Amino acid sequence: MSQEAVPQQGAPAPPKGLLQQMEELMAALNADLSQLDADLSGSRPRLPTDPDRP
Repeated sequence: MSQEAVPQQGAPAPPKGLLQQMEELMAALNADLSQLDADLSGSRPRLPTDPDRP
């Protein structure tokens, strides 16, 4: 393992690159949106299906 991957204890972590920060933010946003979708889908009443409608 390189020393960059595992910072020494007490040493400040090297600054993250912009791309890595954006990827982490997008992953967090996707997780939040997935949870929101699950929450909304669970609380929304199901509409009855119309047998005459294709």
